[in-house]
Amino acid sequence: MKYPKKIRLRSKKLIGKLFEEGNALSKYPLRMVWIEVDELPEDVLVQVAVSVSKKRFKRAVKRNLLKRRMREAIRLNLTDLSEYLDKNNKKLALMLIYVANDIKSYHNIEKSLNQLFLTLIKKLDR
Repeated sequence: MKYPKKIRLRSKKLIGKLFEEGNALSKYPLRMVWIEVDELPEDVLVQVAVSVSKKRFKRAVKRNLLKRRMREAIRLNLTDLSEYLDKNNKKLALMLIYVANDIKSYHNIEKSLNQLFLTLIKKLDR
């Protein structure tokens, strides 16, 4: 699966709504804020944004490295969440925020992302 442009969350209105009304999950080194939405494009089940704090990582090179690792983990692990959403006719907007103060390996990021997705699926089942 690719990381297509259409799954990137870019709507300022939707990002604002995400932080006002959204639910949060944390699994170090990531924090996920999510909300169920209706207004995504018709063929998109989930839109994702990634964020790394400029306060924690002054150099853009380090921020970009972490964002690339997060996007790659999303690209490889989004299929389970997408299948669940498709089966249950739901749509989500997600924001992944990197909360650690140091650079973690790709393996750590991917592991915590998988656990976040599994927890999210369990929460949506209720």
